[in-house]
Amino acid sequence: MRRVFGDAVISLGAVMALLVMLVSVDPRVRYQLSSAWDGSGATTSVSKDLVEVSSVILQALQDHGIANAPLMIFALAATVLVLFMLRT
Repeated sequence: MRRVFGDAVISLGAVMALLVMLVSVDPRVRYQLSSAWDGSGATTSVSKDLVEVSSVILQALQDHGIANAPLMIFALAATVLVLFMLRT
C-alpha cells in the first residue's frame, strides 16, 4: 500500500511539473489560471472556470505540439512507457 501511495505522489508531481512548465511558457494559460484562482473572472461557476481553463490548456498544448512535433512524440512515448511501468 505504501508503494502505491508513493507512486501516486510521484505521478501527481510529474503532472504538476508539466503544468507549471506550460504555465511558464504560454501566457494564455497563465492568464486563465490566474483569473480562475483569483476569482476575478466574470464567471461564478467553478465548473465553467474549469472548462475554460482546460480548453485553453488543450489549445496551448495543440499549438506547442504542432511547433514541437518531435518533442511531443517523445513525450507521448515516454508517457505510454511510464503507464506500462506503473501497470506492472
